[in-house]
Amino acid sequence: MGLKWCYLAFVLLSSAFLQTRAASSINANDLLRQTRVLASDAFEGRSPGSPGEETTVAYLINQFRSFGLKPGGVNGSWTQTVPIVGVTSEVRFSLDGQALSGPQDFVAWSPSLTRRVELASSELICVGYGVSAPEYGWDDFKGVNVRGKTVLILVGDPPVPDPKNPKILDPAFFKGTAMTYYGRWTYKFEEAGRRGAAAAILIHETQAAAYPWFVVLNSWNGERFDLEDDRSVKTQIAGWMSLERTRSLLESNGMTYEKLKESALRPDFKPFTLKQKTAFTSSQTFRSVQSRNVLAQLEGRDPVARKEWILYTSHWDHLGRDPRLKGDTIFNGAADNAIGTAGLLELAESFAREGRRPKRSLLFLSVTAEERGLLGSAYYAANPVYPLNRTLAVINMDGLNQWGRTRDIRIVGYGSSSLEDLLTTAARKQGRVTLPEAHPERGMFYRSDHFEFMKKGVPSLYATSGMDFRDKPDGYGEMKVNEYIDRDYHKVSDEVKPDWDLSGAVEDLKLLQAVGRGLSTSQSWPKWRVGSEFKATRDADQWRR
Repeated sequence: MGLKWCYLAFVLLSSAFLQTRAASSINANDLLRQTRVLASDAFEGRSPGSPGEETTVAYLINQFRSFGLKPGGVNGSWTQTVPIVGVTSEVRFSLDGQALSGPQDFVAWSPSLTRRVELASSELICVGYGVSAPEYGWDDFKGVNVRGKTVLILVGDPPVPDPKNPKILDPAFFKGTAMTYYGRWTYKFEEAGRRGAAAAILIHETQAAAYPWFVVLNSWNGERFDLEDDRSVKTQIAGWMSLERTRSLLESNGMTYEKLKESALRPDFKPFTLKQKTAFTSSQTFRSVQSRNVLAQLEGRDPVARKEWILYTSHWDHLGRDPRLKGDTIFNGAADNAIGTAGLLELAESFAREGRRPKRSLLFLSVTAEERGLLGSAYYAANPVYPLNRTLAVINMDGLNQWGRTRDIRIVGYGSSSLEDLLTTAARKQGRVTLPEAHPERGMFYRSDHFEFMKKGVPSLYATSGMDFRDKPDGYGEMKVNEYIDRDYHKVSDEVKPDWDLSGAVEDLKLLQAVGRGLSTSQSWPKWRVGSEFKATRDADQWRR
């Protein structure tokens, strides 16, 4: 072997050694340590616009700086200001003069940025699932004028049964079991606003919403946030009604909840007016908040390729604290999303200390206000520091596996883009497989920050914990997920647990690192799958060297 080839072999072996060492720097002890810090009471639940934000942002900047990364914001800044407005609403809701009890019966707020909203008497119209989807021949409004009125809406997509087998859903409607955007609560409020409704009330049902009533209570019964420059059309009142109160309302109109759901499963469903009139009053107080996304960059080594970006994202925020509670008042958000933020830090450190920078540039983006409606990611996607048409992909982390090693890893929005091929190849080297998410009907595809980038045409990967756990009985993964949703999701009890096993999280992070490394050297950009609703946006906006 000639000297030249010996040198080349040495370089390749050295590079492989450095990458192996960097990957091994992602370890369970460090991941747990970072999670404990971010989920500690000192961070006060990491709410935007609170002292907890100051502590969180300062900590993240200090960590990124200690890894040797550079500021990723404009003019050498570590942050991107996200102007949001905090709104606290006090809403009264009555039916024919009978006041409903909040928050047992309802949770409501005013999306209108005015000091006071009054709706003295408004017709109440049930519009089924509140969906207008021409591609499915579906219109729950049927030309009924709801302007100035209150609409009552079922949550989720219409679960239309297959005529050949009523035990399964018809794949011809709303993607069968997978939730479409029509099933997401944000769409329903948006559609009601577009049609001029004065108020929009969603009926809460745990299975269809994918979370129990206490999540509604903890998520919306307090200060909420909007982007300061949000100019979208909104209703004057928005909210949720409990299933128990809805049943009582429908029964007073000679109808059961089950009968309503049955009738709303048909494309020929017609909206109907209930006999009660609604009345709302809402008083709002406002405060302007300059929240922040935190950005750290690792500039690529190639003079040309460094102008192209790969983003790793994770939201740093949670629900803060609620002084109205007795006992523990802090929503520490350990699983949601201290551990995801800790994973972002672990990846950033590993890449930074790899010894040889990737060809393309990496941006580690920790976003604010995900819990308040994906506001931080929406703001970056609308005001990117680095052009989106030079952004290859987004790799998102929202939670990580806390329960041990798995034989699989799940992809939210499975079948979207070729990013999944890179993940599958990396998983195969770990002796694992990639599979679709276990419960697409829960709408996780629309509930995390990757979605804001997908809407702009950027292929995005959101992988979650596998469900087939090594050395655990069948059904263990399903049990742990349901246990978390029931006991800890958006509750003060979401804290680091003594039995956490982060060995599986470490394996998952190494897969996400492998995807980023593959993207950095790939000759081609990731592609949307044929049929993706996001493909046309990227195709029209593709940047070419």
